[in-house]
Amino acid sequence: MASLITIIRNKFLEAIRSVNPPARWKILVVDDFSQKLLGAVLKQFDILEENVTLIESISSNRELQPEFEAIYMLMPTSNNVNRVIKDFTNQKQYAAAHLFFIEGLPEHLFQQLTASAAEPYLQALKELFLNIHAIEAQAFSLEEPSYFFSMYAPPRTEAGYKPARARLEEDLRFASKKIANICITLGEFPYIRYYFPSHHLPLGPLKPVAQNRPPPPPETASRWRTNLARGDEARQFEAVESDFVTKLLAFMVQSELEDYKKKLNPDFGKPDHTRPRATLIITDRSMDMFAPLVHEFTYQAMANDLLPIDNGTKYTYKFQSSLGAYEDKTATLSDADNVWTVVRHLHMREAIDKLMTDFNKFLEDNAVFKGEGAANLNDMKDMLASLPQYQDQREKFSLHLNMAQECMGIFEKDNLSDLATVEQSCATGLTAEGKTPKGLVEEMVPLLDSRDVINMRKVRIIALYIQYREGVPDEDKRRLYQHARLNLSEQDAVNALVHLGVRVTRGPNDKDVKRKIKQRPSAGEEYELSRFKPAIRAVLEDQIADKLDSQTFPYVRDAPMATPLSPKSPPPQTTSLRSQKPAWHRAPKPATVADNRQRVIMFVAGGMTYSEMREVYQISSPLQKDIFIGSTHIVTPKGFIDDLKVLELGGAGSKAVPNGLRDMRGEPKSFQDLYDTKYYVRDAPPAIRQPPPSQPIRQERPPAVQPSPTNSYHGSSTSVTPSVKDEKKKKRNLFGFR
Repeated sequence: MASLITIIRNKFLEAIRSVNPPARWKILVVDDFSQKLLGAVLKQFDILEENVTLIESISSNRELQPEFEAIYMLMPTSNNVNRVIKDFTNQKQYAAAHLFFIEGLPEHLFQQLTASAAEPYLQALKELFLNIHAIEAQAFSLEEPSYFFSMYAPPRTEAGYKPARARLEEDLRFASKKIANICITLGEFPYIRYYFPSHHLPLGPLKPVAQNRPPPPPETASRWRTNLARGDEARQFEAVESDFVTKLLAFMVQSELEDYKKKLNPDFGKPDHTRPRATLIITDRSMDMFAPLVHEFTYQAMANDLLPIDNGTKYTYKFQSSLGAYEDKTATLSDADNVWTVVRHLHMREAIDKLMTDFNKFLEDNAVFKGEGAANLNDMKDMLASLPQYQDQREKFSLHLNMAQECMGIFEKDNLSDLATVEQSCATGLTAEGKTPKGLVEEMVPLLDSRDVINMRKVRIIALYIQYREGVPDEDKRRLYQHARLNLSEQDAVNALVHLGVRVTRGPNDKDVKRKIKQRPSAGEEYELSRFKPAIRAVLEDQIADKLDSQTFPYVRDAPMATPLSPKSPPPQTTSLRSQKPAWHRAPKPATVADNRQRVIMFVAGGMTYSEMREVYQISSPLQKDIFIGSTHIVTPKGFIDDLKVLELGGAGSKAVPNGLRDMRGEPKSFQDLYDTKYYVRDAPPAIRQPPPSQPIRQERPPAVQPSPTNSYHGSSTSVTPSVKDEKKKKRNLFGFR
């Protein structure tokens, strides 16, 4: 299947290549946000190769370039539109302007452009709908961790519910636009389904309270509670109890896609006989509260849990140079690292075996070592130091050797196997022998009492146990906290589970919660400590097998008709994929992968885990579907617990919103005002002109290159050499923005 990163990259390149001025060379003008989106999928060299002679920031002080045409790639803000108009008012900044807006341009801004002095210079205007952060081939993120708090933080007073709901709806509007961008980029108008839980009411600011409800029906309205006799007032009063965040978001996405089809592309969503229509499933973090807490032992998930990896991509480690000296090196974990993409979803034991196998093959293929090859990680470490001529591959192996060693060292030192045994019993409801756990408390208490177990892991095990028991009496909870010696903020983290639909305290008359999404036994799982599988896997398997419950996952509009399987599509796999063993060691069978497989897009509001991302990759090929997963952000166990600690404070003190959620006092703002604020970029201060020297200087000096205020596309130094005049233009500011 095509990588999401590649799809977005090609869309940007297609836009740049569509501009072919007579003079060949062109200038690219961006803002801070579009620059970040471009830089995520393209290097500066890639852009310069497309006859781009200069990259400029629209908010900087730019010199007039009337001999070049310009490509503007901008967010559709009022400020950016005014800047474009200013470029061609009483001056001629460029020979012509080709406008490419990252998202849809509102009609009033379009009218402002066409009625301005810039209109004669506008050669093209196109909306790209590429406000997408593709983080992996099959994963994307909105990069909005603050949405976790706007979705689940409970308002502190009854009067706070109304403004909190307004704030949430504003955030969901932005989220819906980005999800629509994904669908438009993929050319899909999908069926949309959403998670509709039956075991709890809406959460956070959507909780049904008097402030959120319309007035109740008058008492004189007889039989208003029956389906036949209910009036509009009764329906509106009751509808609040079904206003889950997933439902609101799903209907907003549907509206965005319908508007796009109606106003911009009438052909969007027309039946494609070569590819079945996609399905978008919108769920949220509350659907599976086990996944963010369980210790995972596949490489990527384990590394992001145990190691100090920044934002899932940056890792600093000790690298041994060819001279034998150790130096700090920061590596980027991305799809560009072919070693990383091969091993990231393997169990750690298999990942180490794979690294050693590939390393020995590398030695054999390059004939750089005579002997028996590496037998263990220490052998690899010694050999890597003697391979300076293979710098790139050497650094990749060294990076992953270091990460694997660090993970296994922590696993053994912190005795994670005992913790994970209890966690697996809590999360799956079964022991490794497939029996109901008995004596879990007896296994837990020594771990909670131990001073060798850090409190963050104790919080995780208590939270998992409470979920397994579907709540515990207050006295039992107090004793668990006492054994673990949790401080108040750590207790707050466990107590905050209630705001995500978990029953924390159980009374004597409380009955078991009837959940429709249950953990399925993972028959044949090779590793006892990896028996738990995130609920997303069961949802995707049922969706593809056409077994997903329509009450738990209703459709927004139309549902697909029951049709026989296409002869081109193999039937869904009936056996559970949970029993599948990794097959990296087997030689791949030659086969052509169809590029017309049906797509499924899973969106998790409130944060997705690395284990959930892994499941999407692992089931795509066996189920013959192109599956993508996205979320507001990625969560790690530590980050998730830190957010739970301050959930009742509205995120105050968190990494995402250290000052808490934004204040909603004052007059309501239009969406464009909110958009302009979110994507605001400050103009650079006016350039200070030096006074002319008293004595003329006859000696001519080459113009100084102005330093770049950003690090965009840093490190590229390749350019295409045009004429001498163009050479000067191109060399100026080659390494960044002016």
